[in-house]
Formats: sequence, C-alpha cells, structure tokens
Amino acid sequence: MSKELDPASFLGRGWSFPVRFSSSLSSLEMVEMDQDVRESLILLLSTYPGERATNPEFGCPIRDHVYDTIGPATIIRLKKIITRAVENYESRIELNDINITSDEQEGIIYINLDYTIRRVNMRTNIVYPYYKIEGTEIVEV
Repeated sequence: MSKELDPASFLGRGWSFPVRFSSSLSSLEMVEMDQDVRESLILLLSTYPGERATNPEFGCPIRDHVYDTIGPATIIRLKKIITRAVENYESRIELNDINITSDEQEGIIYINLDYTIRRVNMRTNIVYPYYKIEGTEIVEV
C-alpha cells in the first residue's frame, strides 16, 4: 500500500521524547505512528506555555497547580486545562476520558489519558506522572 493511501501515515514521524540518540550516536532516534502520538502528548503535558519561542501558546499549564490540594475542585480544573491543551495541539486523537489520581505521600499525581487515534480507530492510553514534590530525596550535606 502506498504511503499516501495508508490511513496511518498522517500520524507522522518525529523526534523521540525525551530526545534520544541512536546506538551509534550518529543520529537522533525517531518515532512513528502511535508512538509519535504518545510522545507528543507527553511533550505537551511537560511543556509550560511560553517555553517555546516559536510557539509561545503551546503547552499545558498544569504547573500552575503544583501547590493545590488535590480534591474534587482541583481535579476538575486539571481536567479542563488538559482537555483544552489536547484539543488545541493534538488533533490526531479524540480524548475519551481523563482519570486523575494522586499519591500524596510520594507527591505524585497520575494523569491517565484514555484516547482514540483518529482514522485508524486505535484506542489506547498513557499515564503521565506529575511530580508535586521533586528532589525530595536529596540528603542534606
């Protein structure tokens, strides 16, 4: 089947995220199709708006809520923020559901995105761990 007629070809190909190099270190590792979508979602959630000079609106401002107590109101706010970011910047998917859970002891919020990749009708999900308490394992010197 030619690439032009392949319904999955619109999923594209891009740099791996986080950026990785091939085993020979001569080139960047590339990802394709559903893996490209998955890593693009992780990149979107990891980028704060304003970090990209060429596209300052790109990103998801979940970092604004790092000090919020995790309760029903915060979860609803986070879901709205994430939904808006995904709808604006990842048109290759349809977001089915967002499930947010937290581990207050570890300071981690787990964001589970359940989504369907358009055209190929592939349903999948990712869990994005957002660390509220980062660097807490540092021993005082």
